[in-house]
Amino acid sequence: MLRFWQSECISKALNHYKNGYHHFLAQATPGAGKTLMAAHLSEELLKKNMIDLVICFSPSKAVALNIQETFSSVLDCSFNGQVASLGCSMTYQSMQYLPNDFWKTISRRRVLCIFDEIHHCGGNEDSDTNSWGQTLVHDIQKSALYTLALTGTPWRSDRLPISLLSYTDPEGQVICNYQYSLKQAVNDFVCRRPNIALIDNEKVLLQNETISDKYSSINDLLEYSNAHYACVLHNNDALNAIIGLAVKKLDTIRQISHKAGGLIVAASIAHAQIVAQILEQQFNQSCVLVTYKEKQANNLIQAFKHSNTQWIISIGMISEGTDIPRLQVCCHLSNIRTELYFRQVLGRILRTTSSLNQEAWLYTFAESNLVRFAEQVEMDIPDSCSRISISNSSDWVDNDSGFTQEPETLNIENNHSNQASKLIWENSNEISSCFANARSEYSSIILGKYHTRVINAFTYD
Repeated sequence: MLRFWQSECISKALNHYKNGYHHFLAQATPGAGKTLMAAHLSEELLKKNMIDLVICFSPSKAVALNIQETFSSVLDCSFNGQVASLGCSMTYQSMQYLPNDFWKTISRRRVLCIFDEIHHCGGNEDSDTNSWGQTLVHDIQKSALYTLALTGTPWRSDRLPISLLSYTDPEGQVICNYQYSLKQAVNDFVCRRPNIALIDNEKVLLQNETISDKYSSINDLLEYSNAHYACVLHNNDALNAIIGLAVKKLDTIRQISHKAGGLIVAASIAHAQIVAQILEQQFNQSCVLVTYKEKQANNLIQAFKHSNTQWIISIGMISEGTDIPRLQVCCHLSNIRTELYFRQVLGRILRTTSSLNQEAWLYTFAESNLVRFAEQVEMDIPDSCSRISISNSSDWVDNDSGFTQEPETLNIENNHSNQASKLIWENSNEISSCFANARSEYSSIILGKYHTRVINAFTYD
């Protein structure tokens, strides 16, 4: 049975297409069920003899597989591109390898093209485009009978316009044909209410044998010293503290929802291996590691999805679109600190299930960007992300971007470590990159007491 928002969106899209329009943009918060909505919309278009085929594009193999499974179930076909399958699901990366016959099929048949996470495709006819956006603008847009764009985060970190989308002039704000916000989803019990725990340290020391500088927070350390955020991410004491809090929370949730799982988004493969070691050796947790270099990564993700393993550690594999509903706790330990990435990671733990406990907790360090993103999570499209710029390079990707006020709906918790602990950095490339100056005079970071600020979103008196 479809949710109200899904039925409403399908009705509006059908009327939109019947009235002579060819493109529809649906913005629905991550975890709301965009794929199922798109599958049932496709079914209606096929029943009404408005289309012949459906072709879906998405940003990763794991997401493409989830789409294939959903469409196969709804349309009662294999949905693998073979005869009588009614369509297929593929990645954006695969577009550059498609034969000419594929494009002829789109031109000669009545095709609905669906673009999941459309923000991956940047540019339009008036601006630079990335390779995927160029294909959409010059090939698919003019060939497909109808197009459906889906996204939960309709902006790009490089501020390029998103392909196929319309913007207000001169404000440059995206125009959506249908919107379903996280606030609506939480109120409708479609998504879990997010709790964001910001881990900070009230006494940070940088020192060697002769120098010792004190900082009152992680953000002060990053702002007033030559230390990078990587210094925190690779500090064993800091990792033990934040992972320990997340493990404790997952253990509590699993007392009620026995199959609940946790996600840790790590900074690198080496970093992920350290995280796995901490989980297994320090906290006796079961975990699986998936990276973009693992050939069987999709199989590992699918196996975790249906298993009872406590944690999955990801490097560039589960940031968006991947459907693992049992995930309820997440540690954001990536060096990527954009609002787009933050919200996509948060979305992995918001999909509701039938379990009695429906808590969703994201743990991260109180770095200034991440604090700001957490404070803005109740805004559907933050002001800082609502505008586009036509002058950016087409080669940019959504990655790291360098750059508070207490919200009213704030709950403060304090967790204290017993005593300060010291870490002497090893001499490795990964560690040496922690400091802006490779010849930094500092050789150790000492961390004191930790405290946790918890932002409970969508909690009103």
